[in-house]
Amino acid sequence: CAIKAAQVLSEIAKNEEMKKQCIEADLVLTLIPLLESTDQEMLLHAGRAIGRICYGNRDLQEELVKVGVITSLVRILTDYAESEPLVHVDLLALRNLAELDTAKEALSKTKVAEQMVKQLRRAENHERLEIVFEVLQALAENDALKVQLVEAGVQEVLSEILLRLQDSSQAEDTCIVKAASDLIVSLLLGVSILSRLENSQGKETLDSKICMINFYYVYLSHLLGFASSDGNCVRMVQLGVIHQLLDLLEKHVESGDVSVQHAALSALRNLAMPVVNRVQVLEEGVAERIHALLRSEMSPVQYKLLGTLRMLADGQADAAEILGQDPMLLNRLVQWCSANDHSSVWGEANRLLASILRHNRSQEVVKAIQEAQGVKHLVSMTTSEHAAMQNEALNALAIASAIDLETLEESFKESQLVQSLHKLLQDDNTSPEVKYNSMGLLCSLLNSGDLRQEIEDDRIKETLEELCSHSNASVVKEAVTTLQVLRRET
Repeated sequence: CAIKAAQVLSEIAKNEEMKKQCIEADLVLTLIPLLESTDQEMLLHAGRAIGRICYGNRDLQEELVKVGVITSLVRILTDYAESEPLVHVDLLALRNLAELDTAKEALSKTKVAEQMVKQLRRAENHERLEIVFEVLQALAENDALKVQLVEAGVQEVLSEILLRLQDSSQAEDTCIVKAASDLIVSLLLGVSILSRLENSQGKETLDSKICMINFYYVYLSHLLGFASSDGNCVRMVQLGVIHQLLDLLEKHVESGDVSVQHAALSALRNLAMPVVNRVQVLEEGVAERIHALLRSEMSPVQYKLLGTLRMLADGQADAAEILGQDPMLLNRLVQWCSANDHSSVWGEANRLLASILRHNRSQEVVKAIQEAQGVKHLVSMTTSEHAAMQNEALNALAIASAIDLETLEESFKESQLVQSLHKLLQDDNTSPEVKYNSMGLLCSLLNSGDLRQEIEDDRIKETLEELCSHSNASVVKEAVTTLQVLRRET
């Protein structure tokens, strides 16, 4: 009659008043031995009864852990992994108990991580996934269990889930992505997962590393749209994730492992988005650690590296000065500025060069870029088909001219900068902002006797007079100002 009795108890324990009577009658301790049964129906009803009686009662839950119920639950999950009803009851029990520190300690001595990863793979509906995620989140609060989860391959499953659902707009899928993201944060914070993976051997481990990095940057990309993302990024940098990523990158430059390099650089770029992170990244000497990465011949890696460095330089004079005085970086940049067969790399290289000049205030940086023969590429960039790149180049050259026009004068003449600016001012298709910035640069060039002569010889004055009747007020104002400077009236 034990099975029938357990079934009756599981039903009456739904009622709060009857639950109290079950507790007073010490029925929990009577039911626990039934969890050692090999009869699935017995296990199902006994598990339900225990779960319902103990739900919300911390003292009883602590008692369950003391008498070894954790071992029974993990055994059931292992032996009957294909039984949906039993697994459901077992997961609910683990969800309730896993909040207890004593339960986490007991679970760390079992193979629960391996079984939970299996259940995560098997989960086919949102309800099951949510329960599994709740259990995993509780387990990830324990350092020993975090490591066990990674060794069991949880990163691979999470990567698959995130990559599968990241573009979904369904509310249920969004909840799953959020749950997976929260779990990733728990895994990454407080334990050196990347180092543990890197120290392992074999192809399976390499796949795990790729998945770990992949879900890492997918998570970051997902959170960047939310106000809380900066806090998580800052926390990760504080815990040294940047150097773990760089260690991983450097070890895979020679092997040409594009997947790892590309994914890690994506994560690195996202981590550098909060301004406070850029400062810390510079203080930790990350800019000096990029030399190995500059050797990469893989265009996707080159593109990601350039974007990351441009992110670091954006608005940071210190970063611009560090990058702008690195001969190896500047030489590589100039090479990439000529990489016409890879337009994305060409564009990012030119934009980084312009960014270094725009955000720096150092005469040494101007001289270093001049010596690396980077000026001609910035002049060429002023005629780009993209207005954003044109403006970046014009502003960079104007700032550099204000800092040290004498150093740049010869390069400007050789690259025919004056003539390029005149064409921009004459072209009706040139945007008002580009015209405005072109005249701003002209004003700087007028401080050079030779360049002033070129401007006068090219009859730019007539073009400026025509622009005084332009439809854009800012263009008109700048044309008047430039004419005044040209006539030496100011």
